[in-house]
Amino acid sequence: MRLLLIRHAESQGNFEHRLQGRRDYPLTERGLTQARALAERLAPIPLAVIYASPIGRAFQTAERIADAASLTVIPEPRLQEYDFGHAVSGLTWPEIATTHPEIVAGLRNGGSDFPHYPGEEGREAFHQRVSLALSEITMRHNAADAVVVVTHAGPISVYLLQVLGRDYKRPIPFSLDNASITTIEFGHQPATGTPQVTVTGINDTCRLKQIMSSDRASGTA
Repeated sequence: MRLLLIRHAESQGNFEHRLQGRRDYPLTERGLTQARALAERLAPIPLAVIYASPIGRAFQTAERIADAASLTVIPEPRLQEYDFGHAVSGLTWPEIATTHPEIVAGLRNGGSDFPHYPGEEGREAFHQRVSLALSEITMRHNAADAVVVVTHAGPISVYLLQVLGRDYKRPIPFSLDNASITTIEFGHQPATGTPQVTVTGINDTCRLKQIMSSDRASGTA
C-alpha cells in the first residue's frame, strides 16, 4: 500500500505567519492554485480513497484532489492539527512574543522539549490520536491501494518520526512545505512475510516550484 501524506495548500493563516493550530483559515489564491497543481499531478494515479482533516484548509485541498479523481473526501477528525490552546492559536509570532515571551524563549533555548502552551492538547495525546488514526487507515486498505491523507505538518511529522523510529522531540529533522507530498510504502519482505515500511519521499513539491509559499513547518511548534 502506498500512503500519500499531503500537507494542505497555503492558507490565509500561513500567508500571515500565524500559529494556526485548530483555527480555521481558507486557502489563499496561491493555495487554490497549489491544490489544483496537486490534483493534476495525482490524476494519473488510480487513487483508492482520500481522507482529510476536517479543518477547512486541509479539506479544501482534499476536495480539489477528489474532484479530479472522481472520489468523495472522507473526513477524519483525528487528523486535525495540534491544539495549541485558545491563548495563542491564531496569533502571529510577534504577537506571541509580546503576550507569551516564555514560549518563544522555550523555542530558542536549543532544548529537546517543546515549550508549554496554555490550554494545549498535550504531546502524548496528540501522538496517540494521530498514530491510531493512521494505523487504522493503513490496516483498512489492500496492498495495491494508493491512499491519500490530506492533513497538517504536525500529524505528518509525528507519524513520520514514528515510522523512522525517531523520538517525538525537538528539533524536528525535516521541514514540510504547503502542498507537499510525503510517501510511505507498506509491504512484506518476500522471504519472511515480515511487514516492511519504507519512506520513499519527504516534502516532495514537484510541479510547485513557481507557486511555492514562504511558510515552511517543521512539525508542531
